[in-house]
Amino acid sequence: MGSLVSSMRHDGKSVGTVIERWIGETGKKLFLGFTILSLMLVVAVFLVLTTATFVTDPVVAFVGCMYILLAMISGILIYRFNLNFKLVTLFMLGIIAICSVKGGDWPFVTAIFTHSADQWNIFLAIYILAASVLPVWLLLQPRDYLASFFLYFAVGIGAIGMILGAKMDSGAIPMIADNVKYFGFTKLHLWPMLFVIVACGAISGFHSLVGSGTTSKQLCHERDSIPVGYGAMLLEGLVAVIAIGTLMVAGGIQKGGPVGTFAAGFGQFCTIVGIDPVLGTRLGAIAINGFLLTSLDTATRLARYQIQEFSGGKIGKYLATVIAIAVALGLVYVKTTDASGKVIAAWAMIWPVFGASNQLVAALALLGVAVWIIRGLKKKATFLLVPFWFMLVTSMAGLVIEIKTTMMSSNPNYALAGISAILLVLALLMVKEGLKALKLDKA
Repeated sequence: MGSLVSSMRHDGKSVGTVIERWIGETGKKLFLGFTILSLMLVVAVFLVLTTATFVTDPVVAFVGCMYILLAMISGILIYRFNLNFKLVTLFMLGIIAICSVKGGDWPFVTAIFTHSADQWNIFLAIYILAASVLPVWLLLQPRDYLASFFLYFAVGIGAIGMILGAKMDSGAIPMIADNVKYFGFTKLHLWPMLFVIVACGAISGFHSLVGSGTTSKQLCHERDSIPVGYGAMLLEGLVAVIAIGTLMVAGGIQKGGPVGTFAAGFGQFCTIVGIDPVLGTRLGAIAINGFLLTSLDTATRLARYQIQEFSGGKIGKYLATVIAIAVALGLVYVKTTDASGKVIAAWAMIWPVFGASNQLVAALALLGVAVWIIRGLKKKATFLLVPFWFMLVTSMAGLVIEIKTTMMSSNPNYALAGISAILLVLALLMVKEGLKALKLDKA
């Protein structure tokens, strides 16, 4: 919400521009360098997860592709032909509902939408390239808008399941682990790793990037930032709780990993409202695919913005998008070995650093907004600085643990340790610039 409001007060520009205005050019470069690294990793991981949902179930792929097609048609009908907004919405949602429920009965769906992971990776790479450079009204906005209805449906079913589904608990997931401790630097301690793992379910640096420069341009009034910015964060927390519930109902990680586990638990929740569990599981997969695809195209667009901003506009939008996607595909296809000697993709090797990096982006965004409030609005920002310091220390402790853990293993992950170290340095330098700006203001 802070990033969203600060963006609206700075002509809809990104939080990087806010940081440049109130902390300085160096602070902006450090922040953008940090966020670009994080966003490229996000694009790679969400590309893999989205592809996994498409490969697992052709109906999910079919519905995902229908969302893209219908979104473009909706954008043209609403913005170019001025058709009634509500009628277009109802018509498109009706098509999506039919495709979701009946798609499994149509032979052509399996025949046309059954492809390998490599083929879906190519398709999705083309899609996010288009989503990143086409006008927001034509694809990104209508697709996310139509998908939001399915997501609200999923949150509603999940909430019902959390309230009425206690008997469904498998009992296989302990509520409190044995011998749990609270503070320290080993895997048995809640701090700092619990805060890093919860990540977007509490506060999200990724959301601060989305809110500034993108969401800010789509609000009619500044007061809308409260339900959109703060309200969305509360809903994200609810989604995090529901995700835990689906794990407890599923009884552990299912086929398909986290996505398959969420879908399986969601399918059980659906039985409470009379939906067949098989259909419910498919609806759960479609819902989580909506989350993934929305995050994928948005993250790509954000990476494009950040690269252009970092270059001072010298890199065009097409080249910036290609760079972001090329790096993400490199992380997907370049192979390496983990601590046990197993061959894995590069993104999987460095994915453990995402939680801490995401929280550090949030902390740095809080710092940027706080400096603006202090220097620009001449008001106190204690309500931002307190969580900033907590998140900064916690996230950095998480990165230190990642470095320590991998370097002490028999097969050190030098990539993970190196990236963690780079992020630590960038964050510290950014904080130094922020504190320098505050001292200048006091002087």
